[in-house]
Amino acid sequence: MTAKTMTDYLVLNYGEARHDMNQMEYACGELANLHGITEEEIFLFMIENKPISSMHTHSYGFNTANGRALKEQFNNYYYE
Repeated sequence: MTAKTMTDYLVLNYGEARHDMNQMEYACGELANLHGITEEEIFLFMIENKPISSMHTHSYGFNTANGRALKEQFNNYYYE
């Protein structure tokens, strides 16, 4: 998923993109490779809190330990 694709999605759905999209692309790509999931799954998990069933990121609508760890990993790559 490219930075432009992410920007277009955010602008279409939220009116603007307030993130560093190059860092977003990097973080999504690194985590997708690390965990064997898609960049889009990571992106939607971070932006819209959509569950990633293969990683068991949610239980009863709340983030599980896996979900919280994934967010922490994302932050580490994003702010690297």
